[in-house]
Amino acid sequence: MSFLSNSGTVHVEVRLKWKDIRFATTRADLEKALYSYFQLAAHLPMNVAFVPELPHDQASLVGSVLLERDNGDARPLQATGTKFRFHFYDPKQAEANLGSGILDVSGSGDADGTAGVMAASHVLLPANQFVGLWENLIYEVGLKEKLLKFAMSALTFSQHRVDINVIACNRLLLLHGPPGTGKTSLCRALAQKLAIRTQGSYAYTHLVEINSHSLFSKWFSESGKLVARLFGKISELVADPKNLVCVLIDEVESLAYARSAMSSTEPKDAMRVVNAVLTQLDDIKTCPNVLILATSNLAQSIDMALLDRADIRQYIGYPDMAAIRAIYKTMLAELMSAGVVQREALEAEDAEEGLLTQLALQSVGLSGRRLRKLPLLAHAEYTSSDLFEVDQKISLSDFLDAMMMALEQHLSEQRLLKLESLKEL
Repeated sequence: MSFLSNSGTVHVEVRLKWKDIRFATTRADLEKALYSYFQLAAHLPMNVAFVPELPHDQASLVGSVLLERDNGDARPLQATGTKFRFHFYDPKQAEANLGSGILDVSGSGDADGTAGVMAASHVLLPANQFVGLWENLIYEVGLKEKLLKFAMSALTFSQHRVDINVIACNRLLLLHGPPGTGKTSLCRALAQKLAIRTQGSYAYTHLVEINSHSLFSKWFSESGKLVARLFGKISELVADPKNLVCVLIDEVESLAYARSAMSSTEPKDAMRVVNAVLTQLDDIKTCPNVLILATSNLAQSIDMALLDRADIRQYIGYPDMAAIRAIYKTMLAELMSAGVVQREALEAEDAEEGLLTQLALQSVGLSGRRLRKLPLLAHAEYTSSDLFEVDQKISLSDFLDAMMMALEQHLSEQRLLKLESLKEL
């Protein structure tokens, strides 16, 4: 089965409430029911999960549906003449996820100083905790789709056994940029997306998140052995061709610090770790069912040999005004859905007073992580005012005012921190 599709295809990701052994016989009927619904629906939202209106027996099976084009186009869908590609998945609950756990790289005992080292977490995908993550990560138009296309192309090359000695394909993707821009979340969301889109070729998708800092032993010369032992565990997963294994190395500069920048007083163990990581990456790239995802806040500190191995190096910066506005709209919609803020038309409110646009304009330069904290700070600010009444929904304009106050307070604190830093210099 091919991973790729043409630009006119619309992917239909159907999240199931449950799936039993009879699902194979139910799938065809469910596809027909959804197709009929698409043809008759007056409006089909793109890139937003929704619950379709289906006959009772089929509605009891479907949790939500997400429609996406390969290029990320969010224009409303005209169902007539559209080619749909269905992906059905049943996300694993955290407590029931048999793939969840810790990869323990303990040695034979305390003698080598490696006992009890929890080097990585392991999750079977698609996982319930990552449902909705992809569509709620907002970046410049086309960025997520570019990364997904790269991953699909890399796996396609592997599927066709393209000789990596002729065409370089390390299946290593590096996301770099300032802290708080969602690099780790984007890697997790990408792995989840691959788990959904490649189910026809892989029975299981595993996400292994490496805890870089845990791989440095208090005993010299042991860290390189820990790296080798961890990748040995990963190789056990990769050995099964029915598995797709996504390896996430967060803050990769911790494991692959530039050897050229190491001083003569630097512990030799640090250089051994870099050498071990590069050796293991070279070994594992020969396996067709593994994808390496790496993140870094300090790309300039990464060893050049690892940077050269990365097939794609994508900078993830702070969101621009359009992205900030979109982030704010999704957060406000969530608060309306949750019953915290009154349901009102965002566009109408913004056209009347321009509060949302003003808020987005003044938020330029903040990370996505900071933006997503503002609603909570704004709510605390609002409940401290005389306007607050218990059990009463907050009006949209009042909440936007509270968000502006929370933003101004944060910017003021940020300026003070900068002044203190300058004084210390």
